Amino acid sequence: MGRYFGTDGVRGRANKTLNIETVYNIGRFVGYYYGQNKKAKIVIGMDTRLSSSMFEYALASAMSSSGADVYLVGYCSTPCLAYTTMHEKFSCGVMISASHNPYYDNGVKIFGPDGLKIKDDIEGLIEDYIDNPTTIKYKEDDQIGKIIEYKQAVVSYQNWLNELYQLDLSEMKLVVDLCNGSNCYTAKDVLANTHAQITYINDNPNGTNINNGCGSTHLESLIAAVKEGQYDLGFAFDGDADRVLFVNQDGDVVDGDNVMYLLAKYLKDIGKLKGNTLVTTVMSNIGLYKALTKVGIDYDITPVGDKSVIDSIIKNKFVIGGEQSGHIIYSEDSCFGDGLKTALLLLKALKHFDCSLKEAVKELRIYPQLLVNEKVKDKNVVLNDEQISKLIANIAEELGNNGRILVRPSGTEPLIRVMVEAENDELCNKYVYQVIDMIKEKGYAES
Repeated sequence: MGRYFGTDGVRGRANKTLNIETVYNIGRFVGYYYGQNKKAKIVIGMDTRLSSSMFEYALASAMSSSGADVYLVGYCSTPCLAYTTMHEKFSCGVMISASHNPYYDNGVKIFGPDGLKIKDDIEGLIEDYIDNPTTIKYKEDDQIGKIIEYKQAVVSYQNWLNELYQLDLSEMKLVVDLCNGSNCYTAKDVLANTHAQITYINDNPNGTNINNGCGSTHLESLIAAVKEGQYDLGFAFDGDADRVLFVNQDGDVVDGDNVMYLLAKYLKDIGKLKGNTLVTTVMSNIGLYKALTKVGIDYDITPVGDKSVIDSIIKNKFVIGGEQSGHIIYSEDSCFGDGLKTALLLLKALKHFDCSLKEAVKELRIYPQLLVNEKVKDKNVVLNDEQISKLIANIAEELGNNGRILVRPSGTEPLIRVMVEAENDELCNKYVYQVIDMIKEKGYAES
């Protein structure tokens, strides 16, 4: 992680830890960087949080002052923005979103012309400019860039998905949580094309209700809706719609590990699981690996973050991977996370196996897991403490092959994440709080 960029772009509380000056400087450098050899053409999208339009105007004016022509999509999902960047030959794309964070946070994600997040070296150059914003001259006269509305990007993205996933789900009854976020503007027309009976919840964004007790990080309302309405299944997106999680007909949560297991089995069954391998991150449950072994599927484990998953997929020519959070990459038709595309692919897999979601993942036993986030003053101090490191090593040894411990810094917040998987909840609780208590005893926790 860099000085400003985390695992998913630059992120912070709007007008507090992420202010107009920082976002403007990002826009200034990006407009300059992509316009060094020819006039840059940059597309901007945003999610539904209150501060998004404020940052959109800051970015657009900064980029045009650097000579770039700027195209404003308005409200759209992150995958829609990535698709537009790649398929419509933009120099780069910028998404204004803080993903699953509360509405008062916001962020900037930057995509290269290939539709993938920019490399670390470019992030480093942007960070250098943020710290020293004095080296780029403003364009003058006819060199100033134009700012153009570009609403047709959403329609193009929707048409692309409709062509890829032509499904007849007229016998299915679904409930979909749109998280009061981006997919309120991108998902409905696509899902209507499946002919399923669909009820939408949390589909009235007002700027402050994105991720507020809804979406993939707050599944309570979706679980209640599935149970009350006797739906075949439900699914929920996060704020910018690059993630999706599911709920089966009994109201049980079906997370990203379950989704990856089902999709890997499906692709293997139809002969499309390249390398016979599923790519996961270190956050995936130990039960997933045991289940994959039973069905003869290999796996590659990467660090946390979709960029790491994508790197493995591209480098090794694999086709499917993702995160427990529901951020799934299927590279057959694109190499960026897309919650809507994942939902369509899962529905296609269920149609192929002719079974319910519950039945499709019954062989996968998810081990009990406890994840506790502790707010700290300095993440690096915690991770470099010898006593804490020794405690973690001792716990790992005690768990052996029937569990694991993972302690890592958040890529987007001042948090240390302590996760334990074990045979039962009691062991998870015991080991997690041994680490948390030591962090607090040493005075590292933020009071």
